[in-house]
Amino acid sequence: MKTIYTLTIAILLSLNNLNATIWHVGASQTYTMPSQVAPLVNHGDTVNIDAGIYNSNVCAWNKNNLLLRCVNGMAHLKSNGLSHGDKGIWVIQGNNTTVDHIEFSLCTSTSQNGAGIRQEGQNLTVRYCNFHDNENGILAGAITPCKITVEFTEFNLNGAGDGFSHNLYIGHIDTLLFRYNYSHHCKIGHELKSRAKVNYILYNRLGNEASGTASREIDLPNGGLSIIMGNIIQQGTAGTNSGIIGYGMEGLSNPAPHNFYLINNTIVNQKTAGTFVAIQNGTALYKGYNNIFAGTGTLLTGTTTVLDTLSNKKYTIAAAGFVNSSAYDYHLLPTCSAINSATSAGTASNGYVLTPTKEYLHPVNQSNKIIQGVLDIGAYEYISPTFIREQKISDAVLYVTNETLVIKTSETISSVKLYDISGKLILTEKTKQEIPVSTFVKGIYIVSIITESGNIINKKIVIY
Repeated sequence: MKTIYTLTIAILLSLNNLNATIWHVGASQTYTMPSQVAPLVNHGDTVNIDAGIYNSNVCAWNKNNLLLRCVNGMAHLKSNGLSHGDKGIWVIQGNNTTVDHIEFSLCTSTSQNGAGIRQEGQNLTVRYCNFHDNENGILAGAITPCKITVEFTEFNLNGAGDGFSHNLYIGHIDTLLFRYNYSHHCKIGHELKSRAKVNYILYNRLGNEASGTASREIDLPNGGLSIIMGNIIQQGTAGTNSGIIGYGMEGLSNPAPHNFYLINNTIVNQKTAGTFVAIQNGTALYKGYNNIFAGTGTLLTGTTTVLDTLSNKKYTIAAAGFVNSSAYDYHLLPTCSAINSATSAGTASNGYVLTPTKEYLHPVNQSNKIIQGVLDIGAYEYISPTFIREQKISDAVLYVTNETLVIKTSETISSVKLYDISGKLILTEKTKQEIPVSTFVKGIYIVSIITESGNIINKKIVIY
């Protein structure tokens, strides 16, 4: 009976997808605002929104399995202080929603928690989005079962300035997967706050930089199983809390195990005092391996049943061996003692492998971690200048020869963009497969290849 029931559900879902509708929203379309389509969609539909600014438009989405996206750039939902139901620009009440290439800004509410997205349904995926100048970027309540995935997304200048609103605030859900994101300059609140039972915070950049007034960079107030790995985490001098990471500080109310893993992060404190990691007394396990702690401050406060720390490095910022700490470039210089010094962290209690495989690539991207010899301590692996990284993404191959960057791919190239490691655009070429680089300063560059089909964007680090 169970098999028949499962098969019936699968058939119904398949038929629903066959009947799904693709809606089109834009200035030149029949529907000019997302709110006009929101009450018309059915389960499984796709809403394609043209790039452009959509002023003072807010709505709720209450159907399941929706794909809400911009397909030709970024659709900017500029709410100008409005919020649907006094909650958010988009109040998502359906299950299994995906939001792609949407910008959310300027949302307020009478409760000072107006959000770009207010999540009320089960399961959400947000990718390639931007949340700025809202009272909350994403605000999710207590939802179960629920997994929220946020990737390739920027959060900036969210928060009402009251300390209770944040760049994103995830409530009591089952799992948060937060990866390849850039969260910065939150107003008084946290760059990331999550009450999820399980947190995977992987390969992000979080910080308030020179002028940001954020409180903690990461706050996990109710414990649970949490893995923070491969992140760049920075606290500036204007931050309103001297603590950088907090775990269980409002009580270990999440289901056990209360196991906290801090693995291969680069954590920088530019304040004259502070605490890098604060843990609630009674935490079952704190495992901290292969982290760089740069700056002044106490490494750890709180007591745990099991304390397992190995191969962490504590430096002053000046002595850490960073390429350019004033520009937040925490790649390693060849003299850094963190090189080839890491220790295998094994696996978490749920079986998750605690060996980083990616690196955060600014802005809001990632690259594969290439290990020379032994794994390095910190978020970045040092790459020798004599080493040319030659990777394949799709069938694209890049290499440097005779002071020329060569790009080989079977697809027709529309454009090539080169960025320095800070993310600054330094060169754009049309259709070229060979680009002279003899006048460039030797170092690390990011190459973005856009093909004529528009379906592939290849990000590449070239060392020459």
